[in-house]
Amino acid sequence: MKSTRPVSPLTEHLGFWLRTVSNHVSHAFAAKVAAKDVTVAEWVVMRSLYGSDPKAPSRLAAEIGMTRGAITKLADRLIAKSLIVRRSSTEDGRSQTLALTKRGMDLVPDLAELADRNDAEFFDHLSADERKRLERLLKRLVERCQMTAIPID
Repeated sequence: MKSTRPVSPLTEHLGFWLRTVSNHVSHAFAAKVAAKDVTVAEWVVMRSLYGSDPKAPSRLAAEIGMTRGAITKLADRLIAKSLIVRRSSTEDGRSQTLALTKRGMDLVPDLAELADRNDAEFFDHLSADERKRLERLLKRLVERCQMTAIPID
């Protein structure tokens, strides 16, 4: 049975255009960091630890908007790659902290450069005003919709 209600084309939805841009930007970045044997989620954890004191996994999870279980899995992968370490707290042996290793600290600036290059590839054709306007609009949407989790996929 055919519906009589009108159906709008995909291309009339802002979500369609946001998803198209987001997917292309995200997949290109994922390929760049994969060449350094890191996933986007691992990059987010490493960048969150960079320049800070060791952090409890629960604090890191809250900052990134992930579950503690997800942080534990990511930490295990990063530990296996010798990019972070897990240590028992000096005050309370039951609690643990996560910190970058020297190798991890050395890698973060390289990964940040890849993120900068990825942004440039997709957004440098926009004027400075257009970029600022786009950033303001996106931040306003994030705030309005209370999007607190850092995207990792």
